[in-house]
Amino acid sequence: MRKSERLITRNMELSAEFSRHLFEPPELEAKIPVGAEIVLLPEFDPELKKHNLRLARRIEKEGGKVVLVTIKKMLPKRMSRIECIGLAI
Repeated sequence: MRKSERLITRNMELSAEFSRHLFEPPELEAKIPVGAEIVLLPEFDPELKKHNLRLARRIEKEGGKVVLVTIKKMLPKRMSRIECIGLAI
């Protein structure tokens, strides 16, 4: 997989997580201006953060509005969100 494809894949995963997060505190979504581009800056992934900052600068240079969202860390992936299960056999 090429570097650009890896960055796109990581951005898609991060975007999906951020979208899920927006449903938790609804007031966060209200702070994002209509028409703004959201650019995610993962502190835990310096390469992706640098790539996304370049993207943000390009959007601003073209006259777009940008909201930078710093993400300090992410929890490990889980296969399921179920905490406790019982079986009746």
